[in-house]
Amino acid sequence: MDYTKMVADARDALFESLPEFDSDNEKARALVKDAYELAEEAHRPQKRKSGLPYILHPLAVAMIVVREMRQRDPSIVCAALLHDVVEDTDHTIEEISARFGPDVAFLVDAVTKRNKHQVDNFQHILGSVQDDIRVLILKLSDRLHNMRTLDSMKPQKQWKIASETQFFFAPLAGRLGLYKVKSELENLAFKFLNPLEYSNLEQNLESDRTRTKNSADFFMEECKKIVSARFGYAVRWDIRYRKPYSIWREMQERSCDFYHVPFKHYIRAVFRAEDVEKVTGMKMEDQDIALKIYSMLASVYREQSGSLTNYMTQPKANGYKSVHFKLLNPYGNIDEFHISSEAMREQSYYGCILESKEQWLKRLTSVLKELSEDPETMMPGIHDSLYNEDVVVYTTQAKPVTLPKGASALDFAYGVHTDIGDHAKYARINGRLCSIRATLHRGDSVEIYTSDDIHPKDDWLKSVVTYKAKKHIASYLKKQISQPYILCPHCHPLPESGELIGFEDGHGNITVHYRNCPDAIRTASERGHTIVAVEDFKADPGIVYPVRIKVTAIDRYHLLQDIIDRIVEGSHISMTGFNTRTEDEIVSSTIDFGIHSATELNSAISRISSIEGVEQVQVVKL
Repeated sequence: MDYTKMVADARDALFESLPEFDSDNEKARALVKDAYELAEEAHRPQKRKSGLPYILHPLAVAMIVVREMRQRDPSIVCAALLHDVVEDTDHTIEEISARFGPDVAFLVDAVTKRNKHQVDNFQHILGSVQDDIRVLILKLSDRLHNMRTLDSMKPQKQWKIASETQFFFAPLAGRLGLYKVKSELENLAFKFLNPLEYSNLEQNLESDRTRTKNSADFFMEECKKIVSARFGYAVRWDIRYRKPYSIWREMQERSCDFYHVPFKHYIRAVFRAEDVEKVTGMKMEDQDIALKIYSMLASVYREQSGSLTNYMTQPKANGYKSVHFKLLNPYGNIDEFHISSEAMREQSYYGCILESKEQWLKRLTSVLKELSEDPETMMPGIHDSLYNEDVVVYTTQAKPVTLPKGASALDFAYGVHTDIGDHAKYARINGRLCSIRATLHRGDSVEIYTSDDIHPKDDWLKSVVTYKAKKHIASYLKKQISQPYILCPHCHPLPESGELIGFEDGHGNITVHYRNCPDAIRTASERGHTIVAVEDFKADPGIVYPVRIKVTAIDRYHLLQDIIDRIVEGSHISMTGFNTRTEDEIVSSTIDFGIHSATELNSAISRISSIEGVEQVQVVKL
């Protein structure tokens, strides 16, 4: 194999592909040429695991930056060529800066690994992106070529790189709106992480394509005829088949096999508003064209009820816009349709590349800043914050809030403001009263109601999925005074009861009992030398103990209301359960509530006992 010719061809292809740079074009091209010469000289002794000259890798990364990432800035092209020079050779950042300027040096430094700890490297990348999206474009270009050439690596290295890609880089590309990059990274990672599963799905998808091709092609042609009667050549059609990773992920979500995953392909129609105007003589907005195509087809073929989803008025978090719907085809099956303009398709493929700096900064940097500042929780936070399956919900002022799929009203509360999350009491979703744990769906209107008496609880962590919510709940709980004692699970002792005893084990843990608890009596007889006083087991405003009482009373008008009033009277006690039964004018009520101490419980019992008609109040086991 003529490696010299291979390198020369790759070099020539890159220089032929260079765009008209936004700055002085001749000067910019000379800078890129100089960067190539340094990279070629620095990497000349090196080869990749495949045996190919190493310089082919930075050339390929630069080509991705130019062709697939559509960059017109000479600094990022130079940085692509030089991105491994500092990490893998004796050249320094200072040398890069002196020769190519601080801009190129910044980009090279941002993607240069600091050490072998991937958390540190991720944190460095995220910290560098605060004001410059080029850092991520460069890193994703590098990762994309590494994944395309991963076959030459040892299996352990393949698995490591593929894991990083699936966990970090693919979701990051999705959040940036780079759908094509995200999709390719996901599938390449899946191929190396689950090679057998990937191979089986590829075979099954090919079989499904063969089986459905004729009917899908026929239906598409019929739809094309219907639409062309109005829009002529302005709409182009094709059939898009889903990738193995997309199918696999849906299999996991649905807990089903391949054959029960619906819509393994969809029919796509793409138009240009300019072409539509030429054909019809009318100037129409993209959304009007897409909805007109939908209307024309839905008037001929039966639509699956409720299948219309308009991502034009409510785009996905990554900027994706389209109109989706499902129709019954002549063969008795349902086919899915995606209708979009060429501009929308471009936006879904290239996302942040087509956006202004203000747009992508608003979309991404607040998340990245929070992640990069907390390395201890960064790794789980990355996936929660960047994963691409998002829903957009709205405040009552119509302000959009982007949340991961499966997020709760509590996630929404923390998304709006930390204080609202910390004191969230209940929610109204589309005007309906709901728990703060209720799961949200795309387009929901959400309002959170708060109370100063409400604070984060341990079980809140099970009801949130966002990194921000988890971080703030965990932070609040960590700051609370931890309970220094272990409570007997049989007698359920309460602070301030005056009848408590403790037993200390060999590790300094103290178990608290009531003095008359059978377990305490038995332990005292066996290990009397471990008995300790527990005078400092006191009430804590941040700790609530669940209790249950049984009330027996003679039935009368307003009895239950009086009982409830006496429980909550001046004490801020919250009931968690109330069951009542009346038989032969005798009322038996079981009430669950939370208290802070035995004093508080005794006060509640005393107040209830004084109610007219109440015969007996007793504490019962939970």
